Amino acid sequence: MANLKVNIGSLELKNPVMTASGTFGYGSEYADFMDINRLGGIFVKGTTIEHREGNPYPRMAETPSGMLNAVGLQNKGANYFIEKIYPEIKDYNTHMIVNVSGSSIESYVECAEKISGLEKIPAIELNISCPNVKKGGMAFGVSCSGAAEVVRAVRKVYSKILIVKLSPNVTDIAEIAKAVEYEGADSVSLINTLLGMAINVETRKPILSTITGGLSGPCVKPVALRMVWQTYKAVKIPIIGLGGISNWKDAVEFILAGATAIQVGTYNFIDPTVSIKIINGLNEYCDKFGFKSVSELTGNLAITK
Repeated sequence: MANLKVNIGSLELKNPVMTASGTFGYGSEYADFMDINRLGGIFVKGTTIEHREGNPYPRMAETPSGMLNAVGLQNKGANYFIEKIYPEIKDYNTHMIVNVSGSSIESYVECAEKISGLEKIPAIELNISCPNVKKGGMAFGVSCSGAAEVVRAVRKVYSKILIVKLSPNVTDIAEIAKAVEYEGADSVSLINTLLGMAINVETRKPILSTITGGLSGPCVKPVALRMVWQTYKAVKIPIIGLGGISNWKDAVEFILAGATAIQVGTYNFIDPTVSIKIINGLNEYCDKFGFKSVSELTGNLAITK
C-alpha cells in the first residue's frame, strides 16, 4: 500500500482525491452511495454572503463529452450555511472546504471572515471567476491586478489555508497564479469552467437563458492539463488540478503534470462513486510502478529534451 497522504500548505490530506464545488452538494447527498470519509476533502457548494436565487432556467445543457452550466451560484447565503449546513457536516472525517464567491471585494471579504470562525472548516477556495459587478461584469480572475486585489483583501482577514480557484478564460494562467501566490495564496486550484455556448437550431435560440455558460467534463481535460503543467513551472505553492477527470488515469496525468491533489467534478453526476475508484486506482498505480508515496508523482513528467 502506497502512502497517499499529501499536503496543501499545512493542511494534510489522507489522499489527493477531492470533489469539486458545485458537483457534490455538501457531501451528505452522496453518503448513500459511498463512504465520503475516505475522500481527501470535499469542496462544498459555492457560498456567497447573500442569498442568491441563481440564473433563470434553462441553465444546464449537455454537450459532446461535457456539459454547460449557468446555475449562477444559487445558495442561501453564508449565515444559512453557518446555522443550518455546518452543524450537519462538521463531524465528517474528511476536510470540508468552503468555496467562497462574491460580486465585490467587500462581499468576498465579509464571507471569508464569517467562514473563518468555523472551527471544522480548515480552508476556503476563493472563486475569483464570478462576475465583478463593480467592474461592469468583468471577472476578478481574468487579470493579474484583479486577482491580486481580491486575494490581498481576503488574506488580511483569513488566516487559514487559502486556495484560489483560477479561471481558464485568460491569456496566461501562470501569470495569474504568480500574482495570487505573491499576495499570500497557499494553493491554487485550476481550472474553473471554460466559457461556451449551445444553440437550438430548431428555435434558432441559445439553449441557456444566459446565452453563455461554463463548459466542463472530459472535453476540457487537455486544456486543463496544459494549464496545470504551465502553472507548475511558474509557482512554488501546491496546485489542485481539475477539469474532466473521470478515472484514475486522468488523475495520474494531472499529478504528473504538476498537481499535488485533484478534484473530481462533472463525472460525479455520471458515477457517484468515481472518487473512491480513483483513490483505489492511484494506490494500485503506485504499487505497480514502485512509488512508495503518491507525492513522488507530482511533476514527475518524463520529457525528452
